[in-house]
Amino acid sequence: MNNLIFINALGTNYRGDNIYEFIFSSSKSAWGEDWESKPANGNPRPPDLEYVSKVGTLNAKSYIFELVQNSDYFSMNDSVEGIIALGWEMDEDIKNRLIFRFGETEENIKNKLYSRDLILEFEKISVYEN
Repeated sequence: MNNLIFINALGTNYRGDNIYEFIFSSSKSAWGEDWESKPANGNPRPPDLEYVSKVGTLNAKSYIFELVQNSDYFSMNDSVEGIIALGWEMDEDIKNRLIFRFGETEENIKNKLYSRDLILEFEKISVYEN
């Protein structure tokens, strides 16, 4: 079972769509460079490759997500410990806001996104025979 361990904002594409990577791991004990930086303030890097098992890319078009790694108050470690979410939708309707927590299952994340007609695109791995 894969669990969400990091959301990486890639920026915008040529159309101005917001692009995010949702990084999953088969382990909930993931760690990365500068995850202990407090406040995070943009320092934390994506997790070490040894923890990454799957990465889904999201073209969020009109959706903007606030991410803990950009926080002026919290650290990435605060998210690992469940104090704050990894990311959340910048929406005034708090009751229906999308919230993504460290350790949530891949299936749960996909269902949340699908409720907004958003779909994670995963890399297709090709195996070539010699």
